[in-house]
Amino acid sequence: MGHQPLATNCDVVWCLDAWADLRARVATRLPPWARLRVYDPAQGSLEAQVAGAHVLIPTTGRVDASVIRAAAPTLRLIVQPASGVENIDLQTASDLNIRVIACPGVNAAACAEASIMGLLLAARRWKGLAASVEAGLIGTPPGTTLAGKRLGVVGLGGAIGSRVGRAAAGMGMDVVGWGAAASAAGGRPGFAAWLSSLDALSLHCPLTPATEALVDAAALGAAKPGLILVNFSRGRVVDEAALLGALESGRVGAAALDVFCVEPVDPASPLAAHPRVVVTPHCGVATEEVYDEYARRLVDAIEGVQEGRELGGRVA
Repeated sequence: MGHQPLATNCDVVWCLDAWADLRARVATRLPPWARLRVYDPAQGSLEAQVAGAHVLIPTTGRVDASVIRAAAPTLRLIVQPASGVENIDLQTASDLNIRVIACPGVNAAACAEASIMGLLLAARRWKGLAASVEAGLIGTPPGTTLAGKRLGVVGLGGAIGSRVGRAAAGMGMDVVGWGAAASAAGGRPGFAAWLSSLDALSLHCPLTPATEALVDAAALGAAKPGLILVNFSRGRVVDEAALLGALESGRVGAAALDVFCVEPVDPASPLAAHPRVVVTPHCGVATEEVYDEYARRLVDAIEGVQEGRELGGRVA
């Protein structure tokens, strides 16, 4: 059942000053009775800026229990333009009868394509190629041929991982999978043994207790020297200090990273600046088509709150 229609204009808070292209699409499509506010860290805490909000849009910002409680007197909905909701306190939202909805399935093709892009750029040593162009060099540095290599996909059975697996197989790679359930059952030693057989690893799993720091020092220590690592899932699936050490030792030959533990990433940090690391700005979802569909769903959800109707895609 839906809530009663709002008797006032709808107040919407964008909980992170990021995803500006998506936010602009939403802003241009909102009806005149909806007000979109953007959290400004310079103006104090998020808790202090959600007062009076009817809708919160987290993107990748944290919406903890304290934020939900601060907005609870008016809050009707938290709507996430993504499939992952690990940055939202779902229990508190449920306790306070606040709906949480996500947008699963929208970004699967885009994320898979971006992951293959990352795999190719890492394999062909993109930073080195760009430096060679600047230096006027030809034919250097040599990269890695992927055909005939073994790619491990964490989350091969999912919407994104399955697409990555099919594309990699089409390039002649031997594709094998590892699921989050297997990680929980087999433990980290089982993952490390699996990782030792791979030439490349692509991560496509949600952030859960079973997957946090899944790629840690023990796993990387067991990896075949020269492993190519691609992460377009969540930053905290990888132990960044362990990855940097593995890059420096040569255990990891190259990496393509779209996500980090802290975002936006500092481009001067040792990991982001490493010559064999390709860095992208959490752009796996960032296509015109995905943003247009996210904007459509976000505006529909906001209109649903104003009208008091039930919304699909409910998480909590």
